Amino acid sequence: MATQPQADIGLIGLAVMGQNLVLNMADHGFHVAVFNRTTAKMQQFVEEAKQSEPAADRLIPCRTYAELVAALKRPRRLVIMVKSTAKAGHERDAVDGVIEDLLPLMEDGDILIDGGNSNWNVTIRREKELKEKGIRFIGTGVSGGEVGARFGPSLMPGGDPEAWKSLEPIWTAIAAKVDPATGKPIEDYEPGKPITEGESCTAHIGPDGAGHYVKMVHNGIEYGDMQLICEAYFLMKNLLGMEAGEIGEVFARWNEGDLDSFLIQITADILQQQDPQDPSRYLVDMVLDTAGQKGTGQWTSDSALELGVPAATIAEAVFARCISAIKEQRVAAAKRLQGPNYTFSGDRGQIIAAIRDALYCSKICSYAQGFQLMAEAQKQYNWKLDFGTIAMIWRGGCIIRARFLQKIKEAYDRAPELSNLLLDDYFREQVHRGQSNWRKVIALAAEAGVPCPAFMSALSYYDAYRSAVLPANLLQAQRDYFGAHTFERIDQPRGRFFHIDWPDPRRPQVTV
Repeated sequence: MATQPQADIGLIGLAVMGQNLVLNMADHGFHVAVFNRTTAKMQQFVEEAKQSEPAADRLIPCRTYAELVAALKRPRRLVIMVKSTAKAGHERDAVDGVIEDLLPLMEDGDILIDGGNSNWNVTIRREKELKEKGIRFIGTGVSGGEVGARFGPSLMPGGDPEAWKSLEPIWTAIAAKVDPATGKPIEDYEPGKPITEGESCTAHIGPDGAGHYVKMVHNGIEYGDMQLICEAYFLMKNLLGMEAGEIGEVFARWNEGDLDSFLIQITADILQQQDPQDPSRYLVDMVLDTAGQKGTGQWTSDSALELGVPAATIAEAVFARCISAIKEQRVAAAKRLQGPNYTFSGDRGQIIAAIRDALYCSKICSYAQGFQLMAEAQKQYNWKLDFGTIAMIWRGGCIIRARFLQKIKEAYDRAPELSNLLLDDYFREQVHRGQSNWRKVIALAAEAGVPCPAFMSALSYYDAYRSAVLPANLLQAQRDYFGAHTFERIDQPRGRFFHIDWPDPRRPQVTV
């Protein structure tokens, strides 16, 4: 007699994120069937969980795909946590390989969930292909790192709405929770004692690739946040000559106000961490200044370019990592290229306050770019995104979780069709209040030769966005001169295009 299916959900891929999601689901009372291509790794995970995890008895180890599928209650819900490498809709990778192996074992109405960092174009293709075979597909963004996956991530599912209804009880249970009164995440982590109170940081984002697209933009904004924080640190270090521990104390104070966020909090901790090999110095001073990246920041920038959305601050954050990677060239250049000989004199406290304002104003612009990108993407892909809800589910669990996101939610509550965050009264007033300091900091950085590309880019974005007239009139005239690309006139209706026969620079002009 066949064994009665016991598992509420299954998961393939037991790397750290997969393991922690499994334990999170088990903590919340769900029976989880688990599979890993390397069986020994799956067995080791289950055995170790039995020794330390209160809910380990809810894990069901499976040696084959057939055993895994047979263990699932209908409709089957199966999460794939396998690294995706495809970047375009036509490419196929390991995730597609897993799907192809599973298809002969599945039935109409079953649900596959891709929880990896897949490109949204690939997710659109997979959803379409599987729909034709009767299988429902959800591409879900998962943010929060290892701790988030274990105790409550931010979850961004996109796909068939009916499939989402089947997955919703599980995702709502395991997602991070936020105190509805304060908008702050509830972070009381303890295995076997899941957080059940508060608003859950998950919601159906939209059809096909919407969930993975929004997760990508989250990561792009994360790149911007991290770079802006690094520039604030670098300015205090190089302009003011402050040591890492002292700068960490500044970030700790900032974390008590409007800048309260996970990234500011961990920055304060990192900067005050002593080097285990030599407690007389700070660890951050011993970390090599070359930053890695996994590609989602580049995807965000690529999408912004493709859709014609100005997201220069996010792009500058990507480029900052790129220039950090050419360490040997920078070391050589430092010996040959000269900058200003600058020594700070003035009120250090005033400059620290100015850097704080520059950071907050730049952060507003970076988020404005990210949300404007999502607004354009929904037109391109026929989605309907709820930006207030997106801000809400980013308040807990994810890497960019912050008090700031509550303000974004409130902005979209006031004006659901808001075209740019800078036009919301709260953000407009914050930039108006802080822009004098913002400009002062950037001027000082330029005078001292301290690079702060994201700060500078954010200010340029703000000044360009608030400008009724830009020099693109000359640019378009240049295009018409050399390429007959035509131009519009300010004294004629939009949509009417003109061209004139410009003088040919290769032909001598005759003066009469």
